[in-house]
Amino acid sequence: MYTLELPFASSGEEQRLRCAGLKTKSIHLKVSSGYRGRAGASLGSGFNTTEIPHQWYNLVADLPVKPPPPLHPKTFEPIKPEDLSPLFPDELIKQEASNDRFIDIPEEVLDIYRLWRPTPLIRAKRLEKLLDTPARIYYKYEGGSPAGSHKPNTAVPQVWYNAQEGVENVVTETGAGQWGSALAFACSLFGLNCEVWQVRASFDSKPYRKLMMQTWGAKVHPSPSNATEAGRKILQMDPGSPGSLGIAISEAVEVAAMNADTKYCLGSVLNHVLLHQTVIGEECIKQMEAIGETPDLIIGCTGGGSNFAGLTFPFIREKLKGKINPLIRAVEPEACPSLTRGIYAYDYGDTAGMTPLMKMHTLGHDFIPDPIHAGGLRYHGMAPLISHIYELGFMEALAIPQTECFKGAIQFARSEGLIPAPEPTHAIAATIREALHCRETGESKVILMAMCGHGHFDLPAYEKYLQGSMVDLSFAEEKMQASLANIPLLVQ
Repeated sequence: MYTLELPFASSGEEQRLRCAGLKTKSIHLKVSSGYRGRAGASLGSGFNTTEIPHQWYNLVADLPVKPPPPLHPKTFEPIKPEDLSPLFPDELIKQEASNDRFIDIPEEVLDIYRLWRPTPLIRAKRLEKLLDTPARIYYKYEGGSPAGSHKPNTAVPQVWYNAQEGVENVVTETGAGQWGSALAFACSLFGLNCEVWQVRASFDSKPYRKLMMQTWGAKVHPSPSNATEAGRKILQMDPGSPGSLGIAISEAVEVAAMNADTKYCLGSVLNHVLLHQTVIGEECIKQMEAIGETPDLIIGCTGGGSNFAGLTFPFIREKLKGKINPLIRAVEPEACPSLTRGIYAYDYGDTAGMTPLMKMHTLGHDFIPDPIHAGGLRYHGMAPLISHIYELGFMEALAIPQTECFKGAIQFARSEGLIPAPEPTHAIAATIREALHCRETGESKVILMAMCGHGHFDLPAYEKYLQGSMVDLSFAEEKMQASLANIPLLVQ
């Protein structure tokens, strides 16, 4: 083994770090060649001295009121573990219903996490300067993973648990392609076959996400497709259907349910998915403690809710203990506003009604966002656990139009250098709103933001904004009411 000595930070960099409340110090860097190097800590990498958590955190264990159970789609009775066995491996079924506070992360999963974790916590000083705000803005950046987002945090353990039980094939859905890419990556590491149904609107507009999945060995279908009964039914009714996550889920679940050697993987919504993502918040708590900061406000985007839960759930635990008292704020698109405009009810997780019924904020399982919505976050419902804590008053939510989101993304990219994925542009826009409010009031709030991925494969959306052709969508209330009319009539 060789040791590579790299220069320490320059005096100017040292001064910048001191202003941020950090000390420059040498750290070990893993290099892909196997060498180890030592380098001066930068503003982002200096926070990376935090260890990777060895346990996932389960918020259910600390809630004063437990969330409502999922129901069988045919009997409407609480789901039993054996009802889920056609879709998931046993260990994930246990995690889904677990009341344990912490669950150990397998060493094989940790070993892969080390490819990109811990992820950096970065102070957005240049954005602060641009906005002329006294607020201190930090963002937890998950875009350094091989797939470019937070999604591998759950893709890797899901595939590992399937591999441990001898599963040969996994199937899934994806919208923008972040989840499909992450699952394809994980399958390539463990030797499983991966088949993905991608929402047609994204399949057509984001060809490089498809190629990314194919590079890692996945087979990718546009959804709705002729490969499944669920897809064929949709195409008979609407040959030009842009698709939805609900439709894509139906197609993937159908294939898993009909093939004994195949299991289904989900990238958001379910408890075990949110559980795996808590590595984000566990790291971030330690990183903020290391610099002597406590967030006053934590902001994250929400579609299905996994990234938001991953950052916020460990902080909610500390809030329930009385140690901190941050405001937790979810941000969703005006084009698909499940928290702010949906109803809290039992609904299917998919369009065909094949999945368990979940108590969640929903726009109706038939709801299809307008295909010109560029910002991701297209799911018709919110994660049941997030919906539950929203009902308990542990968090708040707002919806923001896409042009404001992309305006914020451009400001962020031109000050911080990173081009955000469309999803976290919602969190960025809300952060900018709050920072400008602080400028008016003089408050020096500490704002923590979830930055869940980069937008390198989403540049056509940026092109629309920069060319002036992006428009804000008016949410169609009648469209939602038509979709809600098909929700099962249960005692809610």
